[in-house]
Amino acid sequence: MGTPKRKKKQTPETQFHSSLTFCSKNKDLSSAISLYESAVSQNTRLNQHHFNTLLYLCSNSVTDPSLKQLALEYGFRVFDHMSLIEVLPNEATITAVARLAAAKGDGDYAFELVKGMEKYSVLPRLRTCDPALFCFCEKLEADKAYEVEEYMNKVGVSVEEPEIAALLKVSAETGRGERVYDYLHKLRNAVRCVNALTAKIIEDWYRDGRASEVGEVNCDSGRVKEAVLRNGGGWHGQGWVGKGDWAVQRANVDSDSRCCSCGEHLVCVDIDCAETDRFAQSVAALAMEREVKSNFSEFQDWLDKHADYEAIVDGANIGLYQQNFAEGGFSLPQLDAVVKELYNRSGEKWPLVVLHNRRFRSLVENPSHRKVVEEWMDKGFLYTTPSGSNDDWYWLYAAVKLKCLLITNDEMRDHIFELLGSSFFLKWKERHQVRYTFVKGNLKLQTQPPYSSVIQESESGSWHVPVADDSCEEPARTWLCITRSSASKASSGALLSQNAFLNSCTSELVTSHNDKTTTKTGKRKERSPSPSHLMT
Repeated sequence: MGTPKRKKKQTPETQFHSSLTFCSKNKDLSSAISLYESAVSQNTRLNQHHFNTLLYLCSNSVTDPSLKQLALEYGFRVFDHMSLIEVLPNEATITAVARLAAAKGDGDYAFELVKGMEKYSVLPRLRTCDPALFCFCEKLEADKAYEVEEYMNKVGVSVEEPEIAALLKVSAETGRGERVYDYLHKLRNAVRCVNALTAKIIEDWYRDGRASEVGEVNCDSGRVKEAVLRNGGGWHGQGWVGKGDWAVQRANVDSDSRCCSCGEHLVCVDIDCAETDRFAQSVAALAMEREVKSNFSEFQDWLDKHADYEAIVDGANIGLYQQNFAEGGFSLPQLDAVVKELYNRSGEKWPLVVLHNRRFRSLVENPSHRKVVEEWMDKGFLYTTPSGSNDDWYWLYAAVKLKCLLITNDEMRDHIFELLGSSFFLKWKERHQVRYTFVKGNLKLQTQPPYSSVIQESESGSWHVPVADDSCEEPARTWLCITRSSASKASSGALLSQNAFLNSCTSELVTSHNDKTTTKTGKRKERSPSPSHLMT
């Protein structure tokens, strides 16, 4: 037998690193401090990771009253030591020290640390800015909190629900009604349903006597109505409407989209016309980068001449649905069933089927499928995307550009959809995507939701706020119903103007049924102002 290998002797730095990692895993601040003291006395060389681990332990321990003072004392001492020996900090370093400063109540120092990151060429993250922001909000230093938010916007850090809720609360508690209004709309943009803590903050504001003083008695109702239409329904953003006390109730919304407390109709919120146009342009720009430019340009030109479809069908998604079995393949009968169902529901208007050229060729080569496919071609509602293309770009662009329905079960989570990165993408999908299923061979199209579970502001000035609850869905969801007594008189006409949005967006696309222009996929059909009747 050979001589056993002797274990390599660890250096002081290696021993310190191993022991400190153990302390970090066990969240043992006291032992970590003892290690640190020993390392300092022995002149052990410490690096950025060692300092960050110590700072992390200190910043995480400030919530424990028995450790808070020790954590603050050693946390700042460690940071001073790090600066003294010129070990450069990173984002994790600044975040930990900012948390220590906020725990001490020093929001100013926490904010100075964040602003000073530029000299290290380090960018802040949301967690880096939070300590200063929350510290100022808790101390009711509203102006300083607003300054932090402005800085976050400047450096590209987006606030989320906890930050908006804190800013809304400090604004409410300092009586800044216009700021409360702004943060309610930021909350509307950021989340769909608010959590219970945010709901309580909103309720407290409306029950406060100062809330009754905000608003205009004689606001321009025409201007408000126009804003609702322009914005896609569900909000106007023109400021508080009316004056007087608010009534806050917790209620449900019935199957007719009516609030069970005040009777107001909630609406299905769409992205506004300008956002829709920008969305279509961004999809086209990304497609041009990834597709053969001439191919996609040809499709755009064709679509401009055939802007009369009410529904776009993702042919591959439907044809391959539930086909992952031995004899499975592309199911033309499934796709045909969807096409015919949409045709019947729409008053005999064909949808546009988008299908890759490879799929098209294999279908035509199959004698049992050829007749159906050729019929689609003759009737002009099949567009085949060229070889080498990604048909996702084509059906998505068509649905956005024509402001119509998209029939697909594709969750649109692939990298190509992540490139869009738009906060309104989910909103667009809710309003325009129609999912389907086949139960024992029978097609079922999923009905679009009659209203959107998002914060809604009516023309009359009332608000409805959905509260998040994982244990229930609509219509069991709880909503905050927030109204003024003067609002009930104005609410009756809100639904008509809000639901008119889609008509206003599509009116420019209505074309004469006498236009018989044809291209390689066929004829044009008359288009109705809105596709919403397809899912009723």
